[in-house]
Amino acid sequence: MENVKAERVEAAEEAVSGPERRQRFQFGPWLFNVVEAQRIIARSPRDPSPLPVAQWARFYGLDDDGHDGGLSLFTPMLGFDRAYALTTDLSTPVLVATLEGKEGQAFPLLIDGTHRLFHAYATDVAELPAYVLTVEESRAIREDGWVTG
Repeated sequence: MENVKAERVEAAEEAVSGPERRQRFQFGPWLFNVVEAQRIIARSPRDPSPLPVAQWARFYGLDDDGHDGGLSLFTPMLGFDRAYALTTDLSTPVLVATLEGKEGQAFPLLIDGTHRLFHAYATDVAELPAYVLTVEESRAIREDGWVTG
């Protein structure tokens, strides 16, 4: 088990080493530093959690199946490259931030892995591995000036 964790740390450090990468995820006024999230995972390894693909793909507007005519809160960004998405590595965990609502309820937000999510949905993969950040870790990667306690 220790070897597996050491390999994960090494892979995560390798992914964020070298010249500073600028990868951000924006949700409304909130901006999340994905590279810093990867560093947190490298410093505090954890086992990935299963992310149910169909449910998340529908929520992110990636399902394209005309399900009951409802609207998705999210839609793929303009220029979302579905062909590229089908080349992504589904063994690489997606990143999920945990946010806290005004009433103190926690809720998840996918901040890295939309292409992998589409790939998994399009190829009928039921679950993806996901690294889930705590509320505190998610606050630490916010760069938008709207961070409140």
